[in-house]
Amino acid sequence: MDIRVMARRGEGVRSIAKQLGCSRNTVRRYLREQQASRYGPRAARACKLDEYKSYLRERVEQARPRWIPATVLLREISERGYDGGISQLKAWLAPLKKSEPEPVVRFETPPGKQMQADFTTVRRGRNPLLALVATMGYSRATFVKFTAGEDAATLCAGLREAFDYFGGVPEHVLFDNTKAVVIERDAYGQGLHRWNDELKALAEACGFTPRLCRPYRAKTKGKVERFNAYLKGSFVVPLAATIEAAGLKLDVGVANAHVRRWLDEVANARVHATTKAVPAVRLADERAVMLPAPALKAPAPMGQRVALPIESLQHPLSVYDELLEVLA
Repeated sequence: MDIRVMARRGEGVRSIAKQLGCSRNTVRRYLREQQASRYGPRAARACKLDEYKSYLRERVEQARPRWIPATVLLREISERGYDGGISQLKAWLAPLKKSEPEPVVRFETPPGKQMQADFTTVRRGRNPLLALVATMGYSRATFVKFTAGEDAATLCAGLREAFDYFGGVPEHVLFDNTKAVVIERDAYGQGLHRWNDELKALAEACGFTPRLCRPYRAKTKGKVERFNAYLKGSFVVPLAATIEAAGLKLDVGVANAHVRRWLDEVANARVHATTKAVPAVRLADERAVMLPAPALKAPAPMGQRVALPIESLQHPLSVYDELLEVLA
């Protein structure tokens, strides 16, 4: 160290050797070692997994876009002689596992072909508040009816009012796999389900064919699912804030007393982000091909009404989270 420090200060070989009491050759040797680094990149350590990596890469590619769990791959390579643990296997597999979401392919239907229906929960507890949401596939026109339950009778009553609102009955209605809709999937063979009796009777009376989503595939009902979030943000949260400010409780009656106006003047009158068209305008194309709606004309729900300006039913997205506590 002394030799190198003195050399950096400009001392010559002879001077360094004299001051340190060593030979000039010793000084030169240490200075040469400084110039030629004695440290290089560390050689990669061999691990038990090395000879199985090509097999693992092949298996990962074969399975894409799905993923084979590390436990399964461990079993496969263990049968080929691997005697290591799962920890190093998981660490090596981690970069190979893509986190990219599966691409969404939007499924569009012609006018009058399909309607999607679904219950969405607004509030749980002693005084539950749910909404039956029905969205036409082509126009994106939507009907909403608030309820306190989601049984078959409530569903069928809401569907009748939806057909009345849309002015016709579509060819298909797409549902989730709930007991109010289907008692047993594939009960009589592939695609031959055992329907709930009340829903089956309604379908025969009105002239539509019920259809089911694939289990655990909420995206199948993507049109109505997206509207559920819009309904809560643009209508429920602002209305709840306004109602409670007036000393009232947001319940089924109050929500139904105001939702029709919001549907007519806001939801179905806006330019839809996907279709780039107004749902109420495109609904005319659906009415032209749908079966006539049954004469239902349900009376307006009775309950305490509060006059609200239409502006109070719309708020910017930034306030939604702050107002959600109102519904707790």
